[in-house]
Amino acid sequence: MIKDVFILLIGFIALIKGADIFVKGSSDAAKNLKVPSVIIGLTIVALGTSAPELAVSVSAALQGSNEISVSNVVGSNIFSAYVFENI
Repeated sequence: MIKDVFILLIGFIALIKGADIFVKGSSDAAKNLKVPSVIIGLTIVALGTSAPELAVSVSAALQGSNEISVSNVVGSNIFSAYVFENI
């Protein structure tokens, strides 16, 4: 049990650190390319946050689990529509 909590905490720390590195890198890329940061936010960051869903959908489709692939896309869109529209 303590081992599981420790692994969970390490995972959260890695997630937060990775997110910081990703945002800083995106910001630096915008400055270096002399592109407004909003453009980077709408493209690179959006692609980065959608990559795990894309990987799951493609992997499921290649394994013949079309239901999982479609459910992942539909579920993600429904969640985004209901949660982020209210923010």
